Amino acid sequence: MAEINWTALIIFVLLFGLITYLGFAAAHWRKGDLDLLHEWGLGGRRFGTVVTWFLIGGDLYTAYTFIAVPALAFGAGAIAFFAVPYTIIIYPILFLVFPRLWYVCHKHNYITPADFVRGRFGNRWLALAVTITGIVATMPYIALQLVGIQVVIGAMGISGSGWAADLPLIIAFVILAAFTYSSGLRAPASIAIVKDILIYITAFAAVIVVPIELGGFGKIFAAVPPAKLLLAVPGANTTGSYSVYATLALGSALALFLYPHSITGILSASSGHAIRRNAAMLPGYSFMLGLLALVGFFAIAVGVGTAPEYAAGFKQFGNNFAVPALFLHSFPSWFVGIAFAAIGIGALVPAAIMSIAAANLYTRNIHREFINKNPTDKEEAQMAKWVSLVVKLGALIFILLVPTQFAIYLQLLGGILIIQTLPSVLIGVYTRWFNDWALLVGWACGTATGIWMFVAANLTPNYPLPFAGYTFPGYTALYTVIFNLAIAIVLTPLFNAMSGKPIDDTVASDYHV
Repeated sequence: MAEINWTALIIFVLLFGLITYLGFAAAHWRKGDLDLLHEWGLGGRRFGTVVTWFLIGGDLYTAYTFIAVPALAFGAGAIAFFAVPYTIIIYPILFLVFPRLWYVCHKHNYITPADFVRGRFGNRWLALAVTITGIVATMPYIALQLVGIQVVIGAMGISGSGWAADLPLIIAFVILAAFTYSSGLRAPASIAIVKDILIYITAFAAVIVVPIELGGFGKIFAAVPPAKLLLAVPGANTTGSYSVYATLALGSALALFLYPHSITGILSASSGHAIRRNAAMLPGYSFMLGLLALVGFFAIAVGVGTAPEYAAGFKQFGNNFAVPALFLHSFPSWFVGIAFAAIGIGALVPAAIMSIAAANLYTRNIHREFINKNPTDKEEAQMAKWVSLVVKLGALIFILLVPTQFAIYLQLLGGILIIQTLPSVLIGVYTRWFNDWALLVGWACGTATGIWMFVAANLTPNYPLPFAGYTFPGYTALYTVIFNLAIAIVLTPLFNAMSGKPIDDTVASDYHV
């Protein structure tokens, strides 16, 4: 890492220049008045099947995914492959649930999940809880996208101290902030196409070239320690890693499409049919994710962790440096530039969507609900644009001043928090049976319990749950949302008897064609 890899850096900069141009040019793509929030923040709800496929894929499969999943396989082994079944589980959920959400949001001009909750349950405090949860869960997620850029910039040999070391990251932030402000959701939608093409090229090149260099997959798996090829064998009275693997897969699947950026990508589609078609096509990304997890094993087989030329990178970035080190070892500099650009651009796309989603939430469900109840369309859109800048600036300051590990901890906590909105959003699409105040109490109890379990488990997302003399280590998010839902079920009849139900702004016909 001491010398700058000029070939890789030049290609990286050229590709970044291309997506910068696309980001600004997107303001003129699919003409619409960007002074309207649904045009700026949802692309006018006009993205067809293909664009939606790239947008949702670019939204969910981030730069941090490209770095973190192989890093987990490199450091912890087979547990990293929970990401494959988890991304398979989510697409039937997408197919069944989210076209219904799209229809009702399109009918009532809802832009955020909290808009839907406000209309469905008639309780602005429940909507506020969904809003705050979404923003809090999203902020560290944006910061971690910048980690992906940091890692590849460092891998190209750009280092130093103070502002000199942070300048490339600041430049990337300024580019992101500028084209998001000017083009809204159209910018990441157009860039996502380039990003995904580069990601697929990089992933397929890795799984073809590296095994050939190492003599085949048999030699790769032979080089991986047996303990990393299998889940840990459970001890007495515990399910060990088996329950961790299963609950991580199921809990992550239930949480993923509750994130505001996921729902923003879905609501930007042109129809419910486009969402269903995407549910059928998006498993292609699951295949790619499986390939990326294998890259972590490739890094073990190559031995980058013990190579002296990469020691500084692992010291600075930990296991997150495994993928850059593998590419530096196995590919020529020109292809390293392409791969690193794929990771860097893979950070900008989701970061842009996340900041737009957070801005939409604040503008619609905090500013409009509690501060300025009657803004003009232009004032509403302008507020969202300014908030999107503030969100990105906050993420940048966070990643520059706070150790990366804390951002990782907060992102892990984010999954535990966002799943607490499942009863009001995901189940709320199907039924109005729940009392709104019961849902709010359930959300509060699930959130508080999740934070306590996260802290008690030493800031990790898996909690050793004792039951009937056995221990079931598992994903805290899944355990707490079950607790949340149980409270809402128990309290709903009681609260309904006390106060009755508020008016539901939606009717059954709003949820389908």
